Amino acid sequence: MKSTLCLCLCVLLTSFGTNRIAGSQPQGPLDGPNRVFHDDLLEGFVGDWKLTRKIRGQTLQNSVHAEWVLNHQFLFLHMKDVNSPPHYEAMVYIGYDNTSERYVAHWIDVFGGRVSETMGYGTRAGNAIRFNFEYPDGPFHNTLTWNAETKSWTSLMEIKDKNGKWTIFAEDSLRRS
Repeated sequence: MKSTLCLCLCVLLTSFGTNRIAGSQPQGPLDGPNRVFHDDLLEGFVGDWKLTRKIRGQTLQNSVHAEWVLNHQFLFLHMKDVNSPPHYEAMVYIGYDNTSERYVAHWIDVFGGRVSETMGYGTRAGNAIRFNFEYPDGPFHNTLTWNAETKSWTSLMEIKDKNGKWTIFAEDSLRRS
């Protein structure tokens, strides 16, 4: 009896050790400091940009600086209009949720906490990422698209009106500074 128990224990320990060596040990978490965010599309956003925005019949100029931050977990965009002092400024953090397989966007701007509490969720299709925001005053889309030929970005922002129709809120064109 004692030798059978000892044999069973040896088989169990050998099996456990073999599984660990063979790599069948569970993987670490899908997200976290050891899962750095690498994205070939967003990598092209790193640097300094001149942003031209068409909004409500006006054309405005902004500067944009983009860099990887927080252990390469987020692409940080600092947008600021060229007026002094600026009329508009935003800080945007774009990351990726590996568990849910979607992009996330934290958009913080001069409109304050109420609007900035809404996180955007995005999906990629080719050279574009479409973010959906459910703002207190209604849904909002922001589609970032990379144009490889011109090496530029566009941002198409759309808002749903009272009748349920999507309309253009603003269009941005970004070119390297």
